[in-house]
Amino acid sequence: MLKILLKNLIKKGTLRVIHANGSKKIYQGKEPGPDITVKIHNKKTERSLSINPSLTLGETFMDGGITIENGDIYDFLELCVMNIGWGQNEHLIQKLFSKSRRLTRRIAQHNPISKSKSNVAHHYDLSDTLYDLFLDKDRQYSCAYYMNENESLENAQNNKKRHITAKLLLNKDHEVLDIGSGWGGLGLYIAEKTGAKVTGITLSEEQLKVSSKRAENSNFSNRINFKLQDYRNEKNLFDRIVSVGMFEHVGVGYYKNFFEKIKELLKDDGVALIHTIGRADGPGSTNPWLAKYIFPGGYTPSLSEIVPIIEKVGLYITDIEILRLHYASTLRAWRRNFNVNRQKVKELYDEKFCRMWDFYLAGCENAFRYGGQLNFQIQIAKKQDAVPLTRDYIIEWEKKHN
Repeated sequence: MLKILLKNLIKKGTLRVIHANGSKKIYQGKEPGPDITVKIHNKKTERSLSINPSLTLGETFMDGGITIENGDIYDFLELCVMNIGWGQNEHLIQKLFSKSRRLTRRIAQHNPISKSKSNVAHHYDLSDTLYDLFLDKDRQYSCAYYMNENESLENAQNNKKRHITAKLLLNKDHEVLDIGSGWGGLGLYIAEKTGAKVTGITLSEEQLKVSSKRAENSNFSNRINFKLQDYRNEKNLFDRIVSVGMFEHVGVGYYKNFFEKIKELLKDDGVALIHTIGRADGPGSTNPWLAKYIFPGGYTPSLSEIVPIIEKVGLYITDIEILRLHYASTLRAWRRNFNVNRQKVKELYDEKFCRMWDFYLAGCENAFRYGGQLNFQIQIAKKQDAVPLTRDYIIEWEKKHN
């Protein structure tokens, strides 16, 4: 079954497989692409890969059941995702698994307040040192904004903060709510550049410790405050609301509640900006390996799942921007930093953890290059005239703060 799967999969490039019994098989595509050799170390792995590769591939790589004989895991995943594309090459059993995940995704993404906190802790409350080893100095853990492919990660992340702040049309009299405030970088940037008062909320205790300390040590500590709180428990009104990289953790069953809360918290002339990972191929389900090991309860939505909810809630969509390959470049920089510091990561955890995160970063980069993953920046308001008629204000603000 595995041989049939690989024969049907490889349309581009070449995959050379050394099977558990020592036999070698070449799967040659008709179009150019990577030339990769992999070795499978036992028959159990072969059986599992043939039945549920979406889960098994990552697990067997973590455990050493499969090794890449030339290149690395990125090269192998590039070959796979390049051929899979948006999922049209799934075999029958895969299609059944995918259909099952779509049918049960509301259960998998059941994110009441208590579970949301534990899901966040699974990923964001890891060793504080870990994130210093692969993120930029400001610890921006979301898609950067690249003006060109050669730009540094530091510059691209600063571009992202500037681009988002420009869309918020801020002044010193505004009060801002940052939902999912992370390590505080965006909130600190907004307070410094605009003079606005910022409240950041997070469910990560480790992130709160860092962001609170950064606020205390800043020159504008009286204008910024971070707290451990679910957005559903916020009661105050705000001129502006921003959320970056948090909507992916809301869950499809809670989208209406989320945007109703945005409407409730937003002043009548307010503006909100939601920055989220999304998918280009319509509603789907989360990769099972990613859901199990990296982001439990997480899901990247399609625009067709978000827009109807915003319409029903009664908010205006005043701007949508699609960021396509920006996250692929961001992930490439993260993975490069991660592997430079791999020995330090191994000392924090172990080799299995290193392989897990290498697979995560490599797989996600390829998903953004070939698998239909991208980012949405959705600007919303209560009033149709809450933002200017044209987008010139964004460029003008960015030029002033370059």
